[in-house]
Amino acid sequence: MPKNIVQKILDDHLVEGQPVAGLEVGIKIDQTLTQDATGTMAYLQFEALGFEKVKTEVSVSYVDHNTIQDGFENADDHKYLETVAQKYGICFSRPGNGICHQLHLERFGCPGKTLLGSDSHTPTGGGLGMIAVGAGGLDVAVAMGGGPFYLSYPKVIKIDLQGKLSPWVSAKDVVLKVLEILSTKGNVGVVVEYGGKGVETLSVPERATIANMGAELGVTTSVFPSDNLTRAFLKAQGRDGCFKPVAADDDASYDRIIHVDLSALEPLAATPHSPGNVKRLAEIAGTKVQQVCIGSCTNSSYRDLMLVAGILRGKKIAPHVSLALACGSRQVLEMIGRNGALADIISAGARVMENACGFCIGNSLAPATGSVSVRTNNRNFFGRTGTESAQVFLVSPEAAAACALAGELVDPAKFLSGQKYPVVDMPDKFLIDDSLIVRPPEKTAKVEIVRGPNIGAPPSNDEYPMALSGVVAICLKDKVTTDDIMPAGSRMKYRSNIPKYAEFVFEREDKTFPSRAMENKKKGLHNIIVAGESYGQGSSREHAAICPMYLGVKMVVAKSIERIHKANLVNFGIVPALFANPADYESIKQGDLLEVKDAYTGIEKGELSLANSSTGAVIVLKVDLSERQKQIVLAGGLINLTRSRTKAG
Repeated sequence: MPKNIVQKILDDHLVEGQPVAGLEVGIKIDQTLTQDATGTMAYLQFEALGFEKVKTEVSVSYVDHNTIQDGFENADDHKYLETVAQKYGICFSRPGNGICHQLHLERFGCPGKTLLGSDSHTPTGGGLGMIAVGAGGLDVAVAMGGGPFYLSYPKVIKIDLQGKLSPWVSAKDVVLKVLEILSTKGNVGVVVEYGGKGVETLSVPERATIANMGAELGVTTSVFPSDNLTRAFLKAQGRDGCFKPVAADDDASYDRIIHVDLSALEPLAATPHSPGNVKRLAEIAGTKVQQVCIGSCTNSSYRDLMLVAGILRGKKIAPHVSLALACGSRQVLEMIGRNGALADIISAGARVMENACGFCIGNSLAPATGSVSVRTNNRNFFGRTGTESAQVFLVSPEAAAACALAGELVDPAKFLSGQKYPVVDMPDKFLIDDSLIVRPPEKTAKVEIVRGPNIGAPPSNDEYPMALSGVVAICLKDKVTTDDIMPAGSRMKYRSNIPKYAEFVFEREDKTFPSRAMENKKKGLHNIIVAGESYGQGSSREHAAICPMYLGVKMVVAKSIERIHKANLVNFGIVPALFANPADYESIKQGDLLEVKDAYTGIEKGELSLANSSTGAVIVLKVDLSERQKQIVLAGGLINLTRSRTKAG
């Protein structure tokens, strides 16, 4: 039977289940990646599960998030990560080497392989023809130990690309157009596969940008074919030995096909406060801009920054604009430093930041109060920058450079119409220096793992209660992100210290939540979170499940819950429940007392009867879990279940 790319790679890695859309399957994972904000907990969990060595083809621990070392916490975490990597057979990418997704594309990714990463933008690897999926750290820990990764066998949407991008229109505009079509919700259980003649006009970095922002669609991942352009990129990276062609069969079928004419696209922007709020830049031109940030895992490649340099060469940015640049990797920074492009960017008035996530995750470059920030990263959620009153627009590198020069939002095709579009040729050979990647010893060596005072054990949980007697600890709106649940920025340094980090759960929504939830827990009451649509969208941070679990949360009831967050809730013994009738959301208020008399039976059946003691109403909830997930929840989480099976075995 003819197969598409998704089916070919998944079926080749299938170890459990049947390849039928909607059914849970287990797949073998070839590669894993972590970053330091999620990695510390992932490796603590790896240790807690009792594994002796990683069993993947390659696992890499990157440091790219917590690089601002204000206090001892981040530096201590990095030393733990380095030593635990040495002990268990993991490559360690040191601080300053670059952003995990850009680096993995350059130095480790291989077509046809599976990659699991504890970061939601792991699908960047789809630009190389990989099935690359973001997940919680516990899922990554299990995969490193040789266990399968479980997911719903997906439906596949093909984006049929035809034509060629016009000057001043970029890959960022392609994915923004797809976001405009598919939106940021309702795409759970879907993989996007790109095809058509237009693919041949896009370089690997351009494909990676498009695959990266598939995370904003809420899909499982996105994937491109592996072709001659893929081979050329890998050869230039000195890694052509891992090349293999990956393509869909001619008669492959899809659940939906969307046609996109690249030649018809215009420069676009995602407007505040969602990547799905897409408008033509020509429509919103004229808005004054105070800050422009270029970089992040989405748009920080050699090609991106050479384009920016070509636009800024010989010019100066507007006097009221602050322009910042963050390269995706040391390779990129050194190459544009050697060829003079970096000097062109600096001469125009840019500030050069570290090769790290930085402004994208809100740990630096917070905009001024009430200002407009134009950025090339992938998310513009409310408050993510660290300034709640800021308005953030997401655009291409070309548009960002044009806005920095103009001092306002502009359509680069119009503003720069008198300038020739810079032509960037991909290098025949990239500058390769892996000296900041510490590889593990080939033979088993005795390594002492360094654990500073900020390093704690994963919190424990009890088996799920037979009956639920709880209180609505908080009621939330639609599109609550994992940033809303667990803030990043200055709070990220506590991610290895769950009791401390839990003090900031829902900090932007309700600062009293942690103390109220802990008080309920001490009284023996179970905490319940109620939310609207798309609860848990955004980052893969499993702390958005771990910290609520620590505070005694036993159930989330929502209109819909996003894929990665749902899996994280299950992994830590929290039931992800959905309103059978979404209108019942309006009938529950914060402080209401709720009961589920027979939770075990309800979870097994997939339907719970929730009695609201405060109003007398009875609400029907749907609990859509596989048999494996039911066992995890009832055990109180995946670590509990694994430990109990180990003892029994």
